[in-house]
Amino acid sequence: MPNPSPLRAAALTLSAVLLAAWSTGCGSDSKNEDLTAQKLSWKECPAPSDSEGGGSAPSPLPGGTEWQCATMKAPLDWADPKGDTIGLALIRARTSGDEGKRIGSLIFNFGGPGGSGVTTLPAFGKDYAALRTRYDLVSFDPRGVGRSAGVKCEDDAQLDSYFQQDATPDDDAETRDLLRNTKTFNAACEKNSGKVLPHVRTTDAARDMDLMRQVLGDDKLHYFGISYGTELGGVYAHLFPKNVGRAVFDGVVDPTQDPEQSSLGQAKGFQLALDNFADDCTSKVEDCPIGDTAQDVKDRIAKLLKDLEAKPIPGIFPRRLTQTAATNGIAQSLYSKDFWEYLTEGLQQAYEGDGKTLMLLSDSMNGRNQNGTYSNITAANISINCADDKARYTADFVRSKLPEFRAASPLFGDYLAWGMVSCTDWAVPGAADHPDVSAPGAAPILVVGNTGDPATPYEGARKMVDALGKGVGVELTYKGQGHGAYDSKNKCVQGAVNGYLLTGTVPKAGTVCA
Repeated sequence: MPNPSPLRAAALTLSAVLLAAWSTGCGSDSKNEDLTAQKLSWKECPAPSDSEGGGSAPSPLPGGTEWQCATMKAPLDWADPKGDTIGLALIRARTSGDEGKRIGSLIFNFGGPGGSGVTTLPAFGKDYAALRTRYDLVSFDPRGVGRSAGVKCEDDAQLDSYFQQDATPDDDAETRDLLRNTKTFNAACEKNSGKVLPHVRTTDAARDMDLMRQVLGDDKLHYFGISYGTELGGVYAHLFPKNVGRAVFDGVVDPTQDPEQSSLGQAKGFQLALDNFADDCTSKVEDCPIGDTAQDVKDRIAKLLKDLEAKPIPGIFPRRLTQTAATNGIAQSLYSKDFWEYLTEGLQQAYEGDGKTLMLLSDSMNGRNQNGTYSNITAANISINCADDKARYTADFVRSKLPEFRAASPLFGDYLAWGMVSCTDWAVPGAADHPDVSAPGAAPILVVGNTGDPATPYEGARKMVDALGKGVGVELTYKGQGHGAYDSKNKCVQGAVNGYLLTGTVPKAGTVCA
């Protein structure tokens, strides 16, 4: 489940021209150009394009430091590094400390796949103030995302319709509709972005990061990966183990799982988060407004979703809140404990026939901007996943797995099981059953798992440590709620992460923060 950050666009004419050129994969010919020697032209950042989430140009950081943006050339096809190039959008904030104590650039990937780093880093930049004392903070739109040869599939009106569909079919007719809509969406991706689709694999993005390391002037890649960013970081470590500097993985993907296992793990993870939400609401001194007991909270949600399947309620005019949109909105609210109050409010409203808040949460998940445009997070997410994952699941396979998914999560089981058909009829074959992250000889990588993480369940952290190899992964556990750990503001977690990135002090393996 992607988790976009909503932002919007200015300099739209220029952005549209650049995006149209990049999305074809057609750039300059690099036959006589050493891309590692290119000089980036850092300039004042424009407002994010609609494909990046829209919004205003990033505000200066506390203290007045301005964000700077640049475009880095990279090969369209890493198998043909002297062929056509694409432009990758980068953003940075220069270090706040003494230049003599500067370690280098700290590159962030916030996950998705499909999230725009160019919009997300400024949104959370102040949270990394301690890290900026010794690093330039850097992020980027990975290839296929935003302004980096962004994949385009359906237009905004088509996406409104796409997200209104019934994503949990109950009979043959509804199943045919879902498969037809999936096939139509995937065909639009091939039609509008066919030249880029074979080149958006995670291995391609990892090679882009090593080029970025060199262009930024760093001997080692210092890295902070969150969610899917941990998979990208693991793939980088596998390809370039000797180039790994200080790296942190937070909200950790299990690299040993295929898409079916990953979806089942997410079903369990989101159910656990829902259980924790219900327990929290009903354990407080004041009355829980959405149920008398934790089970009552969950039963009322289940009844709401069943009622919405038969009769959607008004959402954000003219759209109505469907069962699928409500499920999506509930899932979005479980990414962070900070969102639980919005889930409570949204459920209260929905029980009274008003679906506005749950639809806003669903829109955030889907990358829908307030002006009705969409970021390309869904197109990029599907394109990257389908290019990475070899598996192609049929409706019959999904039906055979429904009992297992429903046992894992009565609420999210069907939703996540049917999501497995998204790569059916995809134009590009998937690369592998699961990513290879083995990285013998790499520097220590701090791997942070959260016991209450819905999107990347806690068990994935141990699997990542094992897969990285002996002496590489160092596990730290956070006993908390929500997706990831560093942004919880937990002093123990932030102390360990900051200590490693700033001083090179590796915390003791097995450290637990509560």
